Amino acid sequence: MIELTKFEDVKKARQDFPDYVKHTPILRAEKLDEVLNHKVYLKPECLQTTGSFKVRGATNKILSLTQEEKDKGIIASSSGNHGLGVALSSNMLGVQCTLILPTNAPKTKVDGAKALGANVIQHGFGSIERYKKLYEIMDEEGQTLVHSYNDPVLIAGQGTVGYEIMLDIPDVDVVVVPLGAGGLLAGVCLAVKSMNPNVKVIGVEPEAIPRYTESFKAGHPVEVELKDTLADGLMVTKTGEYTYPLIEKYVDEVVTVSDESIQKALKHTIFKGKVLVEPSAVVGIAAALSNKIQFSTETKVCYVLTGGNIDAEVLNNLIK
Repeated sequence: MIELTKFEDVKKARQDFPDYVKHTPILRAEKLDEVLNHKVYLKPECLQTTGSFKVRGATNKILSLTQEEKDKGIIASSSGNHGLGVALSSNMLGVQCTLILPTNAPKTKVDGAKALGANVIQHGFGSIERYKKLYEIMDEEGQTLVHSYNDPVLIAGQGTVGYEIMLDIPDVDVVVVPLGAGGLLAGVCLAVKSMNPNVKVIGVEPEAIPRYTESFKAGHPVEVELKDTLADGLMVTKTGEYTYPLIEKYVDEVVTVSDESIQKALKHTIFKGKVLVEPSAVVGIAAALSNKIQFSTETKVCYVLTGGNIDAEVLNNLIK
């Protein structure tokens, strides 16, 4: 039987990496109140040094390694943001890293990882292809895997997002979290529900890849077909053995959103919320815009904005 992440692990993670990870602020977005018809709070993880929350889990994982494991180096597969987090953490902690990124990874993420000293290999489109290549390299060179979501230590690091939300707005009513493979949502729901079980936690995934929606319908984890979506950071086809049980236990609701609603949400977040974000970050706001989730005008809702790494050309096309 696997051992799942505990709330004590989340608290320890927050204590261990204050010098490496920012405690991002809570932004009160009154202009978005007018659009969404409730009180909007933003948790802008796009303000992390790498522009994404992923540095939290990566740092916690690398800090947990033995010196022997650090000496052999680490390896990770990523659609981009996890790779940046691993690259920054390994750079700060003096550990060599190799990253397997998809061939369609945004140039800003590829260049960012290389600038941090990572050995970047671009291979395949989906996570299955990337992990096949990763395991081939691991077998040859002996690095330690820093998984992008399916690791209890990494989940504890991601959970510090929820921990900080509860510290900064303890009277929050709802926390809305983008949902890919589930590492972030698993950690956040664990932290939030442990600190106040009355707070509602909602996960939002792109309707093109509804892995959790379909898993909950089936009553067990299932894999779905990989399709393209504006939310490139959420392009994973299956759940994780360490993420699914936590999400099933603690998350109140999971909804899906279309690319059209994601594009509208991106514009509103940038021009009314005044925060530069990537499409994956705004799926929660997209859910509210498309009435997939609805709240009363006095409800305090915190939206986690997961990242802000978007190519200038892509951004220009999306906000026209």
